[in-house]
Formats: sequence, C-alpha cells, structure tokens
Amino acid sequence: MKGKLYLVPTPIGNLEDITLRAIRTLKEADIVLAEDTRTTGNLLRHLGLDKKMFAHHQHNEHKAIEHLAERMENNETMALVSDAGTPGISDPGFLLARACINRGVEVESLPGPTAFVPALVCSGLPCDRFTFEGFLPPKKGRQTRLKELAGESRTMVFYESPHRLQKTLVQMMECFGGERKASVARELTKMHEEHIRKDLKELVEHFKTHPPKGEMVMVVEGRR
Repeated sequence: MKGKLYLVPTPIGNLEDITLRAIRTLKEADIVLAEDTRTTGNLLRHLGLDKKMFAHHQHNEHKAIEHLAERMENNETMALVSDAGTPGISDPGFLLARACINRGVEVESLPGPTAFVPALVCSGLPCDRFTFEGFLPPKKGRQTRLKELAGESRTMVFYESPHRLQKTLVQMMECFGGERKASVARELTKMHEEHIRKDLKELVEHFKTHPPKGEMVMVVEGRR
C-alpha cells in the first residue's frame, strides 16, 4: 500500500483564507514538508496543530526528493506547503510531485490561495487569456525575455520583489512602450492591500516617490 502527497495551499496574508479541507489534511498527514519550518510552525500553532515537520526548500529539494518519494511509496502521507500560496507556483513542489508520479505515488493538489489570481482579476485588464511568467531572470537573460514578450498579445503576469520593481518597470517601458497599461498589486489579502493601475510610464514616476514595500504582482497588458 502506498502513501500520498498532498499539495496544500496556505494563506498569502490573511489567515482566514485557509480552507477547512486544508486544515484537515495538515492534521491527518504523517509529516508536513515546509519551505520554512518557522513560518509553517507559526501557522500550525495558529491552527492548534502539533505536527512533525521537515524542511523542503530550493536548497535541499534536489537531494531530498527521492528519499521522500520512497517514504511515501512505503505508505507515509505527506503534506507539502510553501511559505504562502500554492506549492509549485514559483516555490518548491514540482520536482517532488514529479518524483512521486514516477514512482506511482498519488499526488493531490488542494484548491486555495495563490497571489497571481486576485492580482489578475482586479487589474482591469483582460483575464480570459493570460500568460504567467513568475519571476523574471534576476540578471542574465532578463532583457532577452522581455524582448521576447514584446509581441505577446495575452495579458502577462509577473512576480517581483520590491527592490527590483523600479528597474523592471523601466525595462518593460523600454521593451513594451510607456503607454502599455499595467497594474501593480501589493499586500494582497492584507489590511493595506493596494492596486496601482496606470500605464508603464506613469508607474515608473509613481514609484519614484512611493518606494515599494512587500511582494509585488505585476499585470501587464498584452500587445494590441
């Protein structure tokens, strides 16, 4: 008899966003695989759960996946969580899910929070067809990827850190044109949630006087 891997989304800000099913799954799992055991430990304590945790992050996932998949093959049930949102979306998860699938271990993903969906649907830009780009390359290949996207007709969604936001906006303005509409979402689901909807040139000017804070989701209009 084989175990199972559950991919469990966790709140991206507001702790009320966790589902009853996610709580039950975390409670019943033999072990919780956490991107950061301190962050997940805080969530588990908030939920009143005392669980065995194992750190599973980008620095150790390549070494750990076969061992973890083997344990699940031998009837252990594991719940994988990231610090916030859905595992595998710009966070560890894909490699372990693939290893389990290759061994015939069942993988199940629970529905739940992910940052790009509320940013997209609140942007005021078309969301019937879109492309999710996640984080752009930090250095090498960044400009090349933006040039490749200059002709993309679908709405584009990016994740970005606050210290790189201004540089990214300038590069996008250079590649896409300053009149391209865009939205920057920050502090999603939190008390100070904000959506700044302007064209790229106006966003560059806005963040010169409003230093960005918190993780950002950028939604950019496709080529018309």
